[in-house]
Amino acid sequence: MQHLSTIKRRQSRQINVGPLLVGGDAPISVQSMTNTETCDVAATVSQIQKMEKAGVDLVRVSVPSMEAAEAFGQIRKLVNTPLIADIHFDYKIALRTAELGVDCLRINPGNIGREDRVREVVAAAKDKGISIRIGVNAGSLEKDLQKKYGEPTPAALVESALRHVDYLDRLDFQEYKVSVKASDVFMAVEAYRQLAKQIEQPLHLGITEAGGLRSGTVKSSVGLGILLMEGIGDTLRISLAADPVEEVKVGFDLLKSLRLRTKGVNFIACPSCSRQNFDVVATMNALETRVEDLMTPLDVAIIGCVVNGPGEAREADLGLTGGEPQHLIYIDGKPASKLTSDNLVDQLEVMIREKAAAKQATLDQLLARS
Repeated sequence: MQHLSTIKRRQSRQINVGPLLVGGDAPISVQSMTNTETCDVAATVSQIQKMEKAGVDLVRVSVPSMEAAEAFGQIRKLVNTPLIADIHFDYKIALRTAELGVDCLRINPGNIGREDRVREVVAAAKDKGISIRIGVNAGSLEKDLQKKYGEPTPAALVESALRHVDYLDRLDFQEYKVSVKASDVFMAVEAYRQLAKQIEQPLHLGITEAGGLRSGTVKSSVGLGILLMEGIGDTLRISLAADPVEEVKVGFDLLKSLRLRTKGVNFIACPSCSRQNFDVVATMNALETRVEDLMTPLDVAIIGCVVNGPGEAREADLGLTGGEPQHLIYIDGKPASKLTSDNLVDQLEVMIREKAAAKQATLDQLLARS
């Protein structure tokens, strides 16, 4: 399929978050955050493993106490994904997590306290090869900035970020990324636009406290979609009042819709209407759940009738066009076989998995030759 436009990404400095590259020409990474009690190691590990199964690239864990820091150390040993420790106020917690294998520290240098404490944290990060995220949030701006601007504004968010950036620059530390989150889409978008012009470090995108699964997905997709279309953003989190696994799924779906990531199955499906020759909605609900473990990039079209079906199916790796009495399967743009509605989901799942396996084998062969 020919795509009409390609997004030209902002050129940012590339940093490491553990083994993961962030920024530069690295793929935009999808992040989420645990919502379990960190000291409950088993529950936290279980949640991270579910996110890993969904394909998450980075996981942030809140570490509010020394007890939580020790638990974090145990968690680090039991999961594979790069971990970010979310730390506020107590610099000693940052130092301890650095010893225990953290990949990135999410801090605001301003709330860590005296500059000598920030210097200790940065020295530990340098020594251990740990990156830092400066996380600015409209809900927790410094009091002097609240007084200066009267209320959270894009300019206030950017000034706060640059203040923290200055801390790290003066300590000759460049391995950091920055976020300027707000729950208001317009404020967040404008803050990121302004900041993108002033620093070279990677930007972590997010619409903070976006809302529940449906409303938060819409709000995040609007705000982050605008920025991503403009080439802004190197890593992102969809902040939902929902299961963190859903944040991961939405994040990848957003990137897939903009052709910025191709992990997993990309479904093209009609909304269904009276022309449908099988239950499109039920079929899609079942298929999405059944094949969400697949990581091979694959375009699959599920169309209920012959009006738009053949056109969409021919452009996909595998496509289904609803017909009467049988439905037509296309593979790589060509008619391949016919199915009835009996056991339709089971048959489609088998075909999708076979096609994914064949495509992955081809990709592996190309990679081996390169």
